[in-house]
Amino acid sequence: MSCGIHYLASVFMAVTPNFVCGFPGNVSSVLFHNSSASSIEDIWTLWTSTENYVVVQLGNGEIWELDQCSRSKREVSLDLAYEYEGNKSVFPCSDGFLYDDTKWKSTVVTQWDLVCDREWLAKLIQPMFMLGVLIGAVIFGDIADRLGRQRVIWFTSAGQFVFGIAVAFTFDYYSFVIVRFLLAMVSSGYLVVAFVYVTEFVGIKARTWASMHVHAFFAMGIMIVALVGFLVRTWWVYQIFLSIATVPFVLCCWMLPETPFWLLSEERYEDAQKVIDTMARWNKVSTPCKVSELCSVQRDDPASGRMGDDDTSSAKKHNILDLFCNWQIARRTITVWLIWFTGSLGYYVFSLSSVSLGGNEYLNLFLIGAVELPCYIIACVAMDKLGRRNTLIPFLILSALICVLIMFIPQDFNILIILANMAGKFSIGVAFGLIYLYTAELYPTIVRSLAVGSGSMMCRVGSVVAPFCVYLRSVWIFMPLLLVGIMALLSGILTIMLPETLGKPLTNTLVEATEIGRNKKSSSEKTPPAHNGAELEKIELFGQEKVSTDK
Repeated sequence: MSCGIHYLASVFMAVTPNFVCGFPGNVSSVLFHNSSASSIEDIWTLWTSTENYVVVQLGNGEIWELDQCSRSKREVSLDLAYEYEGNKSVFPCSDGFLYDDTKWKSTVVTQWDLVCDREWLAKLIQPMFMLGVLIGAVIFGDIADRLGRQRVIWFTSAGQFVFGIAVAFTFDYYSFVIVRFLLAMVSSGYLVVAFVYVTEFVGIKARTWASMHVHAFFAMGIMIVALVGFLVRTWWVYQIFLSIATVPFVLCCWMLPETPFWLLSEERYEDAQKVIDTMARWNKVSTPCKVSELCSVQRDDPASGRMGDDDTSSAKKHNILDLFCNWQIARRTITVWLIWFTGSLGYYVFSLSSVSLGGNEYLNLFLIGAVELPCYIIACVAMDKLGRRNTLIPFLILSALICVLIMFIPQDFNILIILANMAGKFSIGVAFGLIYLYTAELYPTIVRSLAVGSGSMMCRVGSVVAPFCVYLRSVWIFMPLLLVGIMALLSGILTIMLPETLGKPLTNTLVEATEIGRNKKSSSEKTPPAHNGAELEKIELFGQEKVSTDK
């Protein structure tokens, strides 16, 4: 939820209201088309286009035309009329700008005048945040594999609160962007490691629902942004309230233990046993498992399907090159990265297109978050009934078909276009939510955080590209949808080559991860249908002794 809050915070914080050039002196009357007023604030409700201008008469009798990025002084100041054909002297906006504050009392745009020749700075706010998310996903994913999940969650959750508050007290645009960049890095690390943490701590029978709950609460974070944005219209107060909303997560994360998977991979058997005993007490298990017994059974249990002692990959520190250690794993990584990129690109393109809904901006954003909740429920049911791959393929292809369908809907059918866009976001949301868990299950423990982190990196590349993709509407109105459709179709076809992971124990070495993708026969031999959920969870734990032996 805290990540959803910070990821979408700039929606209202960096909004650009209506504005015109400032004027030198006191105004006595204002004219806008056929309407007159005594102050500039009275004409904002009539403002309809950026090409409009305002005519003002100052106390000294001068008449000025105020555009958005320039102002003109009329040489002849006889009558106050909107239309004027005489000579005018053009001046820059040296007296600043006048902003419409009827909706937003203050934003970062109005705070530092990020308009006209500085408009590009405002457009860089969200891409720079996503760049920080991209870098943070890789850095903290790798650190979590080296130092543990618990420490990274502690650091990143505290960092979210500290940097979130610090953003509100930045003194200029550049310090604002830098602090938000750091906030993006820790938020990304928090989200990536949280998914790995959930995957490693939750048993097979509940792992799908637990993973999707993380996505559902991310969507609830978006709805909180809409609520706080509706109640608070000053950007720095708005940022403080959003950061305070993350305090419960900072307090709770300190109670989280390290995962048994990571402890066993680091040969910390006593610590792993303590965590397992705590889990047994919470679940009222009368005969808790012993790490020593699991390890001894593993040596003789053919169901564990270990690969032998020739895999020494876990004896070294792992890096991103291990995701390309052989052809099977490399092909899997390329496909997974493409799905991450497509999911993010489609998610943000459909979201940005939703601004055409009109009406209340806060309600629109709330609905954008709310529409994700049912898609995750359907994803959970489908993932457990049909499997990860068999759910991912049809929804990716459906996203592509919806993109094509929207192109054939007449532009005056607004309601139908809105429904089609929501359907597109729904279908891409299923794929986007599923890929986190699927990635974690496709890779072994020793590189799992790195795999999810690198996938999240590609996801953020998609989120950085998405705004620029939407700008292509000026070339052709359907160009963004065409690109998303092509990517979704390609991703859906390549997903056919990925192995199914439903009901399979998590792998622990790269050799095991390679083996599950070679053929269905070898996969079924590793996990016989007779195994129940508890037995599969024991098999997952067996593999940690093999990791230690290899070391």
